[in-house]
Amino acid sequence: MILTNYIAGEWCGSATGVPSVNPSDVRDIIGDYAQADAAQVADAVSAARLAQPAWSATGLEKRAAVLDSIGRELMARSKELGELVSREEGKPLPEGVGEVYRAGQFFTYYAGEILRQEGDFLQSVRPGVEIDVRREPVGVVAIVSPWNFPIATASWKIAPALAFGNAVVFKPANLTPACAVALTGVIAKQDIPKGLFNLVVGSGATAGEALVSHPGVNAVSFTGSVPVGRGVGAAAAANFTRVQLEMGSKNALVVMDDADIDLAVSTAVNGAFGGSGQKCTASSRLVVHETIHDDFVDRLVRATRALRVGHALDEGTNIGPVVSEGQLRGNLDYVALGKTEGAELLTGGERVEARTEGYYMSPGVFANTRVDMRINQEEMFAPITCVLKVSDFDEAVAVANGTPFGLTAGIMTKSLARARAFQSRSKSGCVMVNLPTAGTDYHVPFGGTGQSSYGPREQGRYAIDFYTVIKTSYVSPGGPL
Repeated sequence: MILTNYIAGEWCGSATGVPSVNPSDVRDIIGDYAQADAAQVADAVSAARLAQPAWSATGLEKRAAVLDSIGRELMARSKELGELVSREEGKPLPEGVGEVYRAGQFFTYYAGEILRQEGDFLQSVRPGVEIDVRREPVGVVAIVSPWNFPIATASWKIAPALAFGNAVVFKPANLTPACAVALTGVIAKQDIPKGLFNLVVGSGATAGEALVSHPGVNAVSFTGSVPVGRGVGAAAAANFTRVQLEMGSKNALVVMDDADIDLAVSTAVNGAFGGSGQKCTASSRLVVHETIHDDFVDRLVRATRALRVGHALDEGTNIGPVVSEGQLRGNLDYVALGKTEGAELLTGGERVEARTEGYYMSPGVFANTRVDMRINQEEMFAPITCVLKVSDFDEAVAVANGTPFGLTAGIMTKSLARARAFQSRSKSGCVMVNLPTAGTDYHVPFGGTGQSSYGPREQGRYAIDFYTVIKTSYVSPGGPL
Protein backbone atom coordinates (compact mmCIF):
# COMPACT_ATOMS: atom_id res chain seq x y z
CA MET A 1 0.00 0.00 0.00
CA ILE A 2 1.27 3.47 -0.91
CA LEU A 3 1.15 5.81 2.11
CA THR A 4 0.92 9.30 0.63
CA ASN A 5 -2.40 10.67 1.83
CA TYR A 6 -2.61 12.41 5.20
CA ILE A 7 -5.96 12.19 7.00
CA ALA A 8 -6.81 12.86 10.65
CA GLY A 9 -3.15 13.17 11.58
CA GLU A 10 -2.08 9.88 10.02
CA TRP A 11 -0.36 8.93 6.78
CA CYS A 12 -2.50 6.51 4.85
CA GLY A 13 -2.73 5.06 1.38
CA SER A 14 -4.84 3.14 -1.06
CA ALA A 15 -4.64 0.10 -3.27
CA THR A 16 -4.00 2.19 -6.38
CA GLY A 17 -1.39 4.78 -7.22
CA VAL A 18 0.14 6.82 -10.01
CA PRO A 19 3.81 7.45 -10.77
CA SER A 20 5.29 10.94 -10.73
CA VAL A 21 7.64 11.30 -13.70
CA ASN A 22 10.48 13.80 -14.02
CA PRO A 23 9.67 15.78 -17.20
CA SER A 24 13.38 16.49 -17.68
CA ASP A 25 14.20 12.76 -17.70
CA VAL A 26 11.33 10.34 -18.18
CA ARG A 27 13.47 7.47 -16.85
CA ASP A 28 13.45 9.14 -13.43
CA ILE A 29 10.36 8.06 -11.49
CA ILE A 30 10.11 10.27 -8.41
CA GLY A 31 7.69 7.89 -6.71
CA ASP A 32 4.26 6.28 -6.72
CA TYR A 33 1.44 8.21 -5.07
CA ALA A 34 -1.80 6.87 -3.63
CA GLN A 35 -5.09 7.85 -5.21
CA ALA A 36 -7.68 8.81 -2.62
CA ASP A 37 -11.19 7.55 -3.20
CA ALA A 38 -14.46 9.24 -2.28
CA ALA A 39 -14.59 7.49 1.09
CA GLN A 40 -11.17 8.80 2.06
CA VAL A 41 -12.15 12.30 0.99
CA ALA A 42 -15.22 12.05 3.22
CA ASP A 43 -13.00 10.90 6.09
CA ALA A 44 -10.74 13.91 5.56
CA VAL A 45 -13.67 16.32 5.61
CA SER A 46 -15.03 14.71 8.79
CA ALA A 47 -11.63 14.98 10.45
CA ALA A 48 -11.36 18.63 9.46
CA ARG A 49 -14.80 19.42 10.87
CA LEU A 50 -13.86 17.85 14.20
CA ALA A 51 -10.52 19.67 14.42
CA GLN A 52 -11.53 23.15 13.30
CA PRO A 53 -13.26 24.39 16.49
CA ALA A 54 -10.20 23.61 18.61
CA TRP A 55 -7.91 25.44 16.21
CA SER A 56 -10.23 28.44 16.08
CA ALA A 57 -10.16 28.58 19.88
CA THR A 58 -6.36 28.34 20.01
CA GLY A 59 -4.63 31.49 21.24
CA LEU A 60 -3.43 33.98 18.67
CA GLU A 61 0.24 33.71 19.59
CA LYS A 62 0.16 29.91 19.33
CA ARG A 63 -1.46 30.03 15.90
CA ALA A 64 1.00 32.67 14.75
CA ALA A 65 3.93 30.60 16.02
CA VAL A 66 2.73 27.57 14.04
CA LEU A 67 2.53 29.49 10.76
CA ASP A 68 5.83 31.21 11.43
CA SER A 69 7.48 27.82 12.04
CA ILE A 70 6.12 26.43 8.76
CA GLY A 71 7.33 29.48 6.87
CA ARG A 72 10.80 29.47 8.37
CA GLU A 73 11.29 25.78 7.65
CA LEU A 74 10.25 26.24 4.03
CA MET A 75 12.68 29.12 3.62
CA ALA A 76 15.49 27.22 5.35
CA ARG A 77 14.90 24.19 3.12
CA SER A 78 14.25 26.14 -0.09
CA LYS A 79 17.30 24.70 -1.86
CA GLU A 80 16.38 21.10 -1.01
CA LEU A 81 12.65 21.42 -1.70
CA GLY A 82 13.26 23.69 -4.68
CA GLU A 83 15.21 20.88 -6.29
CA LEU A 84 12.19 18.63 -5.81
CA VAL A 85 9.93 21.25 -7.42
CA SER A 86 12.23 21.54 -10.43
CA ARG A 87 12.62 17.79 -10.70
CA GLU A 88 8.89 17.12 -10.59
CA GLU A 89 7.44 20.18 -12.39
CA GLY A 90 10.31 21.04 -14.74
CA LYS A 91 11.07 24.69 -14.02
CA PRO A 92 14.77 25.66 -13.86
CA LEU A 93 16.34 25.18 -10.45
CA PRO A 94 16.61 28.88 -9.52
CA GLU A 95 12.87 29.21 -10.15
CA GLY A 96 12.15 26.12 -8.06
CA VAL A 97 14.22 27.40 -5.15
CA GLY A 98 12.58 30.81 -5.43
CA GLU A 99 9.14 29.25 -5.41
CA VAL A 100 9.72 27.42 -2.13
CA TYR A 101 11.24 30.48 -0.50
CA ARG A 102 8.23 32.54 -1.56
CA ALA A 103 5.94 29.84 -0.14
CA GLY A 104 7.68 30.30 3.20
CA GLN A 105 7.08 34.03 2.99
CA PHE A 106 3.36 33.44 2.61
CA PHE A 107 3.29 31.59 5.91
CA THR A 108 5.39 34.13 7.80
CA TYR A 109 3.30 36.97 6.38
CA TYR A 110 0.04 35.38 7.52
CA ALA A 111 1.58 34.60 10.91
CA GLY A 112 1.69 38.36 11.34
CA GLU A 113 -1.84 38.80 10.03
CA ILE A 114 -3.13 36.56 12.84
CA LEU A 115 -2.11 39.21 15.36
CA ARG A 116 -3.54 42.11 13.36
CA GLN A 117 -7.08 41.97 14.65
CA GLU A 118 -9.72 44.13 13.02
CA GLY A 119 -13.33 44.77 13.83
CA ASP A 120 -15.85 47.52 14.45
CA PHE A 121 -17.49 48.66 17.66
CA LEU A 122 -20.39 50.98 16.85
CA GLN A 123 -23.35 52.70 18.40
CA SER A 124 -26.79 51.63 17.26
CA VAL A 125 -29.46 54.02 16.06
CA ARG A 126 -31.35 52.73 19.10
CA PRO A 127 -30.35 54.39 22.37
CA GLY A 128 -28.41 52.18 24.76
CA VAL A 129 -27.59 49.51 22.16
CA GLU A 130 -24.05 48.79 21.03
CA ILE A 131 -22.91 46.89 17.94
CA ASP A 132 -19.93 44.57 17.65
CA VAL A 133 -18.85 43.53 14.13
CA ARG A 134 -16.21 40.80 13.93
CA ARG A 135 -14.87 38.12 11.61
CA GLU A 136 -15.02 34.40 12.30
CA PRO A 137 -13.60 31.38 10.41
CA VAL A 138 -15.67 30.08 7.51
CA GLY A 139 -15.05 26.48 8.68
CA VAL A 140 -13.60 23.74 6.45
CA VAL A 141 -11.79 24.92 3.33
CA ALA A 142 -11.15 22.66 0.34
CA ILE A 143 -8.03 23.72 -1.53
CA VAL A 144 -7.53 22.49 -5.10
CA SER A 145 -4.22 23.70 -6.48
CA PRO A 146 -2.45 23.41 -9.87
CA TRP A 147 0.80 21.79 -10.95
CA ASN A 148 2.61 24.87 -12.28
CA PHE A 149 3.38 26.28 -8.82
CA PRO A 150 2.88 23.13 -6.75
CA ILE A 151 4.14 24.55 -3.46
CA ALA A 152 3.64 28.31 -3.84
CA THR A 153 0.02 28.34 -5.01
CA ALA A 154 -0.94 25.76 -2.42
CA SER A 155 0.78 27.84 0.27
CA TRP A 156 -0.91 31.12 -0.63
CA LYS A 157 -4.21 29.34 -0.07
CA ILE A 158 -3.31 27.16 2.93
CA ALA A 159 -1.59 29.93 4.92
CA PRO A 160 -4.56 32.35 5.09
CA ALA A 161 -6.99 29.48 5.59
CA LEU A 162 -5.10 28.39 8.73
CA ALA A 163 -4.33 31.95 9.82
CA PHE A 164 -7.99 32.88 10.03
CA GLY A 165 -8.94 29.77 12.01
CA ASN A 166 -10.08 27.29 9.38
CA ALA A 167 -9.36 23.60 8.79
CA VAL A 168 -8.03 22.45 5.40
CA VAL A 169 -8.48 19.54 3.02
CA PHE A 170 -5.85 19.89 0.29
CA LYS A 171 -6.10 18.18 -3.11
CA PRO A 172 -3.05 18.87 -5.28
CA ALA A 173 -2.66 18.32 -8.99
CA ASN A 174 -1.94 14.70 -9.85
CA LEU A 175 1.11 15.72 -11.89
CA THR A 176 2.98 17.03 -8.84
CA PRO A 177 2.10 14.87 -5.83
CA ALA A 178 5.66 14.70 -4.45
CA CYS A 179 5.66 18.45 -3.83
CA ALA A 180 2.32 18.19 -2.02
CA VAL A 181 3.60 15.38 0.18
CA ALA A 182 6.71 17.41 1.03
CA LEU A 183 4.66 20.47 1.96
CA THR A 184 2.33 18.32 4.04
CA GLY A 185 5.33 16.88 5.86
CA VAL A 186 6.35 20.36 7.00
CA ILE A 187 2.84 21.20 8.19
CA ALA A 188 2.23 17.81 9.81
CA LYS A 189 5.13 18.15 12.24
CA GLN A 190 3.55 21.22 13.85
CA ASP A 191 1.62 21.13 17.14
CA ILE A 192 -1.85 21.35 15.61
CA PRO A 193 -5.06 19.38 16.19
CA LYS A 194 -5.20 16.07 14.34
CA GLY A 195 -7.36 16.53 11.29
CA LEU A 196 -6.78 20.26 11.02
CA PHE A 197 -4.79 19.74 7.83
CA ASN A 198 -5.46 16.86 5.46
CA LEU A 199 -3.96 15.80 2.12
CA VAL A 200 -5.91 13.77 -0.43
CA VAL A 201 -3.99 12.94 -3.60
CA GLY A 202 -6.07 11.85 -6.55
CA SER A 203 -7.67 12.66 -9.86
CA GLY A 204 -10.03 15.55 -10.34
CA ALA A 205 -12.77 13.20 -11.50
CA THR A 206 -12.65 11.17 -8.29
CA ALA A 207 -11.02 12.95 -5.37
CA GLY A 208 -11.61 16.45 -6.70
CA GLU A 209 -15.28 15.94 -7.46
CA ALA A 210 -15.89 14.24 -4.11
CA LEU A 211 -14.24 17.10 -2.28
CA VAL A 212 -15.81 20.14 -3.92
CA SER A 213 -19.30 18.60 -3.83
CA HIS A 214 -19.11 17.47 -0.19
CA PRO A 215 -21.76 19.20 1.95
CA GLY A 216 -19.32 19.36 4.88
CA VAL A 217 -17.05 21.76 3.01
CA ASN A 218 -17.73 25.44 3.70
CA ALA A 219 -15.49 27.01 1.06
CA VAL A 220 -13.53 25.92 -2.02
CA SER A 221 -10.44 27.73 -3.30
CA PHE A 222 -9.51 26.49 -6.78
CA THR A 223 -6.85 27.36 -9.33
CA GLY A 224 -6.96 25.71 -12.75
CA SER A 225 -8.61 25.86 -16.15
CA VAL A 226 -11.88 27.58 -17.02
CA PRO A 227 -13.79 24.35 -17.88
CA VAL A 228 -12.79 22.71 -14.60
CA GLY A 229 -13.51 25.93 -12.72
CA ARG A 230 -17.03 25.98 -14.12
CA GLY A 231 -17.53 22.44 -12.86
CA VAL A 232 -16.17 23.32 -9.42
CA GLY A 233 -18.48 26.32 -9.20
CA ALA A 234 -21.52 24.28 -10.20
CA ALA A 235 -20.74 21.49 -7.73
CA ALA A 236 -20.20 23.96 -4.89
CA ALA A 237 -23.35 25.90 -5.71
CA ALA A 238 -25.50 22.85 -5.03
CA ASN A 239 -24.48 23.11 -1.37
CA PHE A 240 -24.28 26.93 -1.29
CA THR A 241 -20.55 26.55 -0.67
CA ARG A 242 -18.59 29.74 -1.21
CA VAL A 243 -16.02 29.56 -4.01
CA GLN A 244 -12.87 31.34 -5.07
CA LEU A 245 -11.89 30.47 -8.64
CA GLU A 246 -8.64 31.49 -10.33
CA MET A 247 -8.74 30.28 -13.94
CA GLY A 248 -7.48 31.21 -17.39
CA SER A 249 -5.68 34.19 -18.86
CA LYS A 250 -4.45 35.71 -22.11
CA ASN A 251 -2.20 38.47 -20.83
CA ALA A 252 -1.00 41.29 -23.05
CA LEU A 253 2.18 43.34 -22.80
CA VAL A 254 1.76 46.60 -24.72
CA VAL A 255 4.95 48.11 -26.17
CA MET A 256 4.49 51.75 -27.15
CA ASP A 257 6.57 53.80 -29.58
CA ASP A 258 8.38 55.64 -26.77
CA ALA A 259 9.45 52.47 -24.93
CA ASP A 260 13.06 51.54 -24.24
CA ILE A 261 13.21 48.71 -26.78
CA ASP A 262 15.96 46.72 -25.06
CA LEU A 263 14.05 46.87 -21.78
CA ALA A 264 10.83 45.96 -23.57
CA VAL A 265 12.43 42.90 -25.19
CA SER A 266 13.92 41.60 -21.94
CA THR A 267 10.61 42.22 -20.17
CA ALA A 268 8.70 40.37 -22.88
CA VAL A 269 11.09 37.41 -22.86
CA ASN A 270 10.91 37.19 -19.07
CA GLY A 271 7.12 37.36 -19.04
CA ALA A 272 6.49 35.08 -22.00
CA PHE A 273 8.94 32.24 -21.40
CA GLY A 274 9.62 32.05 -17.67
CA GLY A 275 8.50 28.68 -16.33
CA SER A 276 8.21 27.47 -19.95
CA GLY A 277 5.26 29.81 -20.37
CA GLN A 278 3.32 27.72 -17.85
CA LYS A 279 2.18 30.67 -15.77
CA CYS A 280 -1.28 32.19 -15.55
CA THR A 281 0.48 35.57 -15.67
CA ALA A 282 2.58 34.82 -18.79
CA SER A 283 2.82 37.43 -21.57
CA SER A 284 1.21 35.36 -24.29
CA ARG A 285 0.40 38.44 -26.42
CA LEU A 286 2.79 41.27 -27.30
CA VAL A 287 0.92 44.34 -28.59
CA VAL A 288 3.49 46.50 -30.38
CA HIS A 289 3.25 49.98 -31.93
CA GLU A 290 3.81 49.89 -35.66
CA THR A 291 6.65 52.44 -35.69
CA ILE A 292 8.92 50.20 -33.61
CA HIS A 293 7.36 46.85 -34.53
CA ASP A 294 10.03 45.55 -36.90
CA ASP A 295 12.96 46.55 -34.69
CA PHE A 296 11.28 45.08 -31.62
CA VAL A 297 10.47 41.80 -33.36
CA ASP A 298 14.02 41.41 -34.70
CA ARG A 299 15.48 41.87 -31.23
CA LEU A 300 12.83 39.63 -29.69
CA VAL A 301 13.64 36.79 -32.06
CA ARG A 302 17.37 37.08 -31.34
CA ALA A 303 16.77 37.09 -27.58
CA THR A 304 14.42 34.11 -27.83
CA ARG A 305 16.91 32.07 -29.84
CA ALA A 306 19.57 32.78 -27.22
CA LEU A 307 17.56 31.04 -24.50
CA ARG A 308 18.95 27.67 -23.47
CA VAL A 309 16.45 24.82 -23.28
CA GLY A 310 17.59 21.97 -21.05
CA HIS A 311 17.30 19.79 -17.97
CA ALA A 312 15.73 21.73 -15.12
CA LEU A 313 18.61 20.92 -12.76
CA ASP A 314 21.41 21.84 -15.18
CA GLU A 315 23.30 25.05 -14.55
CA GLY A 316 22.61 27.59 -17.25
CA THR A 317 19.18 26.26 -18.25
CA ASN A 318 16.83 29.12 -19.07
CA ILE A 319 13.81 27.03 -20.05
CA GLY A 320 13.10 23.57 -18.70
CA PRO A 321 10.72 21.01 -20.16
CA VAL A 322 6.98 21.39 -20.14
CA VAL A 323 5.26 19.37 -17.46
CA SER A 324 4.06 16.30 -19.39
CA GLU A 325 3.77 14.55 -22.73
CA GLY A 326 0.13 15.60 -22.93
CA GLN A 327 1.02 19.24 -22.34
CA LEU A 328 3.71 19.06 -25.01
CA ARG A 329 1.30 17.56 -27.55
CA GLY A 330 -1.20 20.32 -26.82
CA ASN A 331 1.47 22.98 -27.25
CA LEU A 332 2.57 21.58 -30.61
CA ASP A 333 -1.06 21.44 -31.69
CA TYR A 334 -1.33 25.17 -31.01
CA VAL A 335 1.79 25.80 -33.11
CA ALA A 336 0.17 23.91 -35.99
CA LEU A 337 -3.08 25.81 -35.44
CA GLY A 338 -1.30 29.16 -35.55
CA LYS A 339 0.26 28.30 -38.89
CA THR A 340 -3.11 27.17 -40.21
CA GLU A 341 -4.65 30.47 -39.11
CA GLY A 342 -2.03 32.35 -41.12
CA ALA A 343 0.36 33.44 -38.38
CA GLU A 344 4.08 33.47 -39.19
CA LEU A 345 6.26 31.38 -36.87
CA LEU A 346 9.51 33.31 -36.71
CA THR A 347 11.40 30.98 -34.40
CA GLY A 348 10.98 27.95 -32.13
CA GLY A 349 7.77 26.08 -31.43
CA GLU A 350 9.39 22.69 -31.98
CA ARG A 351 10.11 19.63 -29.89
CA VAL A 352 13.83 19.54 -29.14
CA GLU A 353 16.28 17.03 -27.74
CA ALA A 354 18.41 17.49 -24.64
CA ARG A 355 20.95 15.29 -22.83
CA THR A 356 18.07 13.25 -21.41
CA GLU A 357 14.73 12.23 -22.85
CA GLY A 358 12.08 14.69 -21.72
CA TYR A 359 9.29 17.00 -22.77
CA TYR A 360 11.42 19.75 -24.28
CA MET A 361 10.18 22.50 -26.57
CA SER A 362 11.90 25.55 -28.03
CA PRO A 363 10.27 28.91 -27.20
CA GLY A 364 8.19 30.17 -30.11
CA VAL A 365 7.36 33.61 -31.50
CA PHE A 366 4.44 34.19 -33.87
CA ALA A 367 4.17 37.42 -35.85
CA ASN A 368 1.59 38.84 -38.26
CA THR A 369 -1.20 37.63 -36.03
CA ARG A 370 -4.77 38.91 -35.73
CA VAL A 371 -6.88 39.50 -32.67
CA ASP A 372 -9.48 36.94 -33.75
CA MET A 373 -7.00 34.06 -34.12
CA ARG A 374 -7.48 31.28 -31.60
CA ILE A 375 -3.83 31.55 -30.60
CA ASN A 376 -4.69 35.09 -29.45
CA GLN A 377 -7.94 34.16 -27.73
CA GLU A 378 -7.25 30.84 -25.98
CA GLU A 379 -4.87 30.14 -23.13
CA MET A 380 -2.09 27.92 -24.48
CA PHE A 381 0.00 27.60 -21.29
CA ALA A 382 3.01 27.14 -23.54
CA PRO A 383 6.36 28.85 -24.28
CA ILE A 384 4.72 30.66 -27.19
CA THR A 385 4.02 34.36 -27.60
CA CYS A 386 2.15 36.19 -30.35
CA VAL A 387 2.94 39.66 -31.68
CA LEU A 388 0.11 41.98 -32.73
CA LYS A 389 0.86 45.24 -34.55
CA VAL A 390 -1.20 48.33 -33.65
CA SER A 391 -1.22 51.91 -34.94
CA ASP A 392 -1.85 53.93 -31.77
CA PHE A 393 -2.52 53.83 -28.03
CA ASP A 394 -6.29 53.50 -28.33
CA GLU A 395 -5.96 50.46 -30.58
CA ALA A 396 -3.41 48.97 -28.21
CA VAL A 397 -5.80 49.26 -25.28
CA ALA A 398 -8.65 47.74 -27.30
CA VAL A 399 -6.49 44.82 -28.40
CA ALA A 400 -5.18 44.24 -24.87
CA ASN A 401 -8.76 44.13 -23.59
CA GLY A 402 -9.98 42.02 -26.50
CA THR A 403 -10.26 38.57 -24.92
CA PRO A 404 -12.66 36.94 -22.43
CA PHE A 405 -9.89 37.08 -19.81
CA GLY A 406 -8.47 39.82 -17.62
CA LEU A 407 -5.80 38.65 -15.21
CA THR A 408 -2.68 40.74 -15.85
CA ALA A 409 -1.68 43.33 -18.43
CA GLY A 410 1.39 45.48 -18.88
CA ILE A 411 2.64 48.50 -20.78
CA MET A 412 6.13 49.61 -21.73
CA THR A 413 6.29 53.40 -22.03
CA LYS A 414 8.22 56.43 -20.80
CA SER A 415 5.04 58.52 -20.58
CA LEU A 416 3.52 58.79 -17.13
CA ALA A 417 0.27 60.07 -18.62
CA ARG A 418 0.05 57.12 -20.98
CA ALA A 419 0.87 54.70 -18.17
CA ARG A 420 -1.85 56.20 -15.97
CA ALA A 421 -4.34 56.05 -18.82
CA PHE A 422 -3.53 52.37 -19.39
CA GLN A 423 -3.97 51.62 -15.69
CA SER A 424 -7.39 53.22 -15.83
CA ARG A 425 -8.59 51.64 -19.08
CA SER A 426 -7.18 48.15 -18.69
CA LYS A 427 -9.80 45.51 -17.87
CA SER A 428 -7.28 43.33 -16.03
CA GLY A 429 -7.12 42.78 -12.29
CA CYS A 430 -3.36 43.40 -12.18
CA VAL A 431 -1.60 46.07 -14.26
CA MET A 432 2.18 46.34 -14.70
CA VAL A 433 4.07 49.41 -15.93
CA ASN A 434 7.55 48.73 -17.35
CA LEU A 435 7.53 45.33 -15.64
CA PRO A 436 6.79 41.75 -16.78
CA THR A 437 3.18 40.64 -16.57
CA ALA A 438 4.45 37.60 -14.65
CA GLY A 439 5.46 38.69 -11.17
CA THR A 440 3.29 39.64 -8.19
CA ASP A 441 3.81 40.33 -4.48
CA TYR A 442 2.36 38.26 -1.65
CA HIS A 443 1.11 41.13 0.56
CA VAL A 444 -1.33 42.64 -1.97
CA PRO A 445 -4.48 41.26 -3.66
CA PHE A 446 -4.22 39.04 -6.73
CA GLY A 447 -6.97 38.17 -9.18
CA GLY A 448 -8.61 39.15 -12.44
CA THR A 449 -11.79 39.89 -14.32
CA GLY A 450 -13.94 38.03 -16.84
CA GLN A 451 -13.12 34.35 -17.15
CA SER A 452 -9.88 34.76 -15.20
CA SER A 453 -11.34 34.96 -11.71
CA TYR A 454 -14.54 34.53 -9.77
CA GLY A 455 -15.02 35.35 -6.11
CA PRO A 456 -12.97 37.34 -3.59
CA ARG A 457 -9.30 38.14 -4.23
CA GLU A 458 -6.40 36.00 -3.12
CA GLN A 459 -3.31 37.08 -1.16
CA GLY A 460 -2.61 39.97 1.17
CA ARG A 461 -5.05 41.19 3.78
CA TYR A 462 -7.80 40.95 1.18
CA ALA A 463 -7.79 37.15 1.55
CA ILE A 464 -9.71 37.61 4.80
CA ASP A 465 -12.85 38.29 2.75
CA PHE A 466 -12.89 34.70 1.53
CA TYR A 467 -11.63 32.82 4.58
CA THR A 468 -13.91 34.47 7.14
CA VAL A 469 -17.55 35.29 7.66
CA ILE A 470 -18.82 38.48 9.31
CA LYS A 471 -20.89 38.38 12.48
CA THR A 472 -22.82 41.45 13.67
CA SER A 473 -23.86 41.44 17.33
CA TYR A 474 -26.30 43.89 18.97
CA VAL A 475 -25.79 44.31 22.71
CA SER A 476 -28.06 45.96 25.28
CA PRO A 477 -27.02 46.14 28.95
CA GLY A 478 -30.27 44.50 30.01
CA GLY A 479 -29.97 45.51 33.65
CA PRO A 480 -27.25 45.50 36.31
CA LEU A 481 -24.55 42.78 36.41
